[in-house]
Amino acid sequence: MTASPPLPAELRRLFLGGAAGHRAMSSSLPAGRLIGAEEGDDPTPVLWMSDGPAPVGLWEALHRERQSSGLWPLLLAPLRDEPDFRPWGSQELYPGRMSSPDSQDAADLLRQWWEGIAGWQDEEAEDPEEAAERRAITAPFGPSWPGQAPAPAATGSPDEHARAVAAALLHSRPALRIGLVAGVDGAAALASCGWSGPLNHENDMGRIASVLRSWEERFGAQVVVVGFDTIDLSVAAPPADFDEALLVAAEHLALCPDNILQGVGTLSAYAEDLVKADSWTLWWD
Repeated sequence: MTASPPLPAELRRLFLGGAAGHRAMSSSLPAGRLIGAEEGDDPTPVLWMSDGPAPVGLWEALHRERQSSGLWPLLLAPLRDEPDFRPWGSQELYPGRMSSPDSQDAADLLRQWWEGIAGWQDEEAEDPEEAAERRAITAPFGPSWPGQAPAPAATGSPDEHARAVAAALLHSRPALRIGLVAGVDGAAALASCGWSGPLNHENDMGRIASVLRSWEERFGAQVVVVGFDTIDLSVAAPPADFDEALLVAAEHLALCPDNILQGVGTLSAYAEDLVKADSWTLWWD
């Protein structure tokens, strides 16, 4: 078998020091450029982005090569139709502010966020109507965090499912660009490039990424598309029924409250949409 050629020199710059090592990639890339972080006078590149729309089939090819290349492929979306392709082209990336997902405990973070959103600590001092509204939003769960959802039965290959979801999303959104970030998975990639989409909820992407990694382990969820403040995940093992979906919905409320509070409004209504859903979209205001 012929060995894949080494990474192009510009892609090796995405790795710190000599970490690029013997990384290799056989896929041909379209014209593109390295993107640095906004921080610093001469920022280290944290992302490679194509200059134009992603060629059909390239994300899937790069996804297959991610272990040999060490690069996680992303489909990148801009904030509306802004000409500088925010936040990517405008370099609104802040890796120096992010912790490592490895240093976080996803279960503990979800509990903290749940309690903060539900406001149980201050419930006695709240306006009675507001307290009742919060209870309605989070029903049927009480003031205590209900705990993480168990992993459903596996329903197929998460990798194959991710590639199918990517192809479908690119078909419906042909302006998406290709991005490449050094990382072992999509969660690590978002933290290492310093994406700050959830800023108004949590300004440390490493904490968000730890939950995304937990979802990959339990639900086969992989990061496919990333926008200014949105993520699209492929989900190979979604909740099979409403009871399973309720616990998953509680995690979504903790991690991404705007999905529910500015969406369908209640945990129960949101859970109905999660049953057997093979992709999830997260959005932060």
